[in-house]
Amino acid sequence: MPTLGNTAEGLLDVGDGQRVYWSTSGNPDGKPVLCVHGGPGGGGRDSGRKGFDPAEFHITVFDQRGCGRSTPNVANPAVSLEHNTTGHLIADMERLRTHLGVEKWLLYGGSWGATLILAYAQRYPERVSEIILVGTFTSTVDEVDWLYRGVGRLLPARWEAFRQAAPDPDGDLLAGYAQLLASPDRAVRLRAAHAWGAWEDAVISHETLGRPGQYSDRPDDNLVAFARLCAHYYGHHAWLDDGRLLREIHRLHGIPAVLIHGRHDLGAPLRAAWQLAQAWPDAELIVIDDSGHTGSPAMGEAVRAAIARFSPAQDPVPEARPGL
Repeated sequence: MPTLGNTAEGLLDVGDGQRVYWSTSGNPDGKPVLCVHGGPGGGGRDSGRKGFDPAEFHITVFDQRGCGRSTPNVANPAVSLEHNTTGHLIADMERLRTHLGVEKWLLYGGSWGATLILAYAQRYPERVSEIILVGTFTSTVDEVDWLYRGVGRLLPARWEAFRQAAPDPDGDLLAGYAQLLASPDRAVRLRAAHAWGAWEDAVISHETLGRPGQYSDRPDDNLVAFARLCAHYYGHHAWLDDGRLLREIHRLHGIPAVLIHGRHDLGAPLRAAWQLAQAWPDAELIVIDDSGHTGSPAMGEAVRAAIARFSPAQDPVPEARPGL
């Protein structure tokens, strides 16, 4: 009988003084899955694995460098972000795959996780069996500008509060927040982190499941790490040439994918997922009419159906070779 609980966990030394936390659960002989969390800085919550049948899948969850249970945590302003970029995270994922002895894995995640999944898969397509994205965000200049400025046209009071909390309300807001979140003064860091969290909460406040405090209701250090990494990554547009993930989508041809997206997602509008699906013959886009970024029961059903589609029971059985 397979072991259905945690089978292993650890801190993987990935260089640069960084140790990345990971844990596995489910059937050690099952189909490998890597759950890629959002944020950046959201941490690999164990809820990410709940849709996968532990009898059929071997599920890995990890905390991206600088957040969650990985060390050192960037909530400490003395921790440099020099070695915390998309390229570093891609290398960490590949090092973790090698460490776990996985040949190929299904990649599952959404929001910022979608950016990282696509970037990793385009770098290592031979290591990816399938992809499931829930709420696609590709970190383009347009998407980042919309999330931290454009959508303020729909939420003027909330955006004005977010803007006024920056050192220069008329300047580069992400750079300003990055400065505050690296302050040696803890009170300054906390004020900036709570202002950031309040804005993220505002963007989902219209959603059925967009509860108050969805982003900001977390321990102070976790909130600082989340906000600091968001400002850092989005301030650099994830170190990706603008539009690269769409331009390079041909590298994923042959990899089956399901893109699930809420029609009412204000933070990550549907356009990016639609564009990817148009250019990716192996991807199916499923639009959930009653959902935003935080999901809905219908979105949950779509996720479960996508996982079932890629379950080991659905994998083609290799044809027997003559004489065997």
